[in-house]
Amino acid sequence: MQKTFILHELYNNRDSPHSHIHYPTLDLTARIRQSQTCLCVGLDTDINKIPPHLLRYENPVLEFNRQIIEATLPHCVAYKINTAFYESMGSRGWQILEETEKLIPATHFKIADAKRADIGNTTTQYAKAFFEHMNFDAITASPYMGLDCIQPFLAYKDKYTILLALTSNLGSVDFEQGDFGGRLLYEEVMLKAAAKAGPEQLMFVVGATKAETFSHIRTIVPHHFLLVPGVGAQGGDLDMVMQHGMNKNIGLLINSSREIIYASNGEDFAQKSAEAAERVSGKMKKAIH
Repeated sequence: MQKTFILHELYNNRDSPHSHIHYPTLDLTARIRQSQTCLCVGLDTDINKIPPHLLRYENPVLEFNRQIIEATLPHCVAYKINTAFYESMGSRGWQILEETEKLIPATHFKIADAKRADIGNTTTQYAKAFFEHMNFDAITASPYMGLDCIQPFLAYKDKYTILLALTSNLGSVDFEQGDFGGRLLYEEVMLKAAAKAGPEQLMFVVGATKAETFSHIRTIVPHHFLLVPGVGAQGGDLDMVMQHGMNKNIGLLINSSREIIYASNGEDFAQKSAEAAERVSGKMKKAIH
């Protein structure tokens, strides 16, 4: 897929190493402004949780995903596919992953939530799998083997690497929020990564359950997009995230999975998912507007 690029000037902040650059960004910001939502729907599909009537289909998970995508398209700008839910089904699950990616139209941003990163030659193969064999726009990655391990992702200039920074799980206090020489580890990750790659290629994962930190995070990475999980079933405060996390470029993709895709366990599941997505998007519209 050939991306449409938009020249978009970000902040004029003299303190930023990227302040003098006009960035070619994917049409994500334009899409958000047009649709007035920054919702990302998470396709964390568990065959044990889908409506029972779908089990009569030859491929229940794919049929579930198809109906969810068709129902929620008007209310979101992105989809995040957590690869673990597909890899757990073996080779058949990988095929469903590929087919699900193809169901998402080019109008919507596609994230492979794979949390990959390794030595260079290994990451190169991950990049080929998700950016060439499949056509994802972004991949989540772990920074903890070093920034050289994400360089093969960054070699794809029209793709995004989404780096884990401050995640929504309780265990984030174990390492991410540890003090290492006067700076928290997640702060160090953001500062060093942002110095290596600009907002046109790099995003950060920041959990919605850490809403009180967004104003501080924006002093560290004022320009980069943040992928925000944890809204909905995990209890993240959407209004707080929007209030303290947005920048002039919107700068947020807010993910909701279970609250939307499992809104109903009946034959009306797709309609209920659409309604749930519309409710979340309605709250976003007020803040974006």
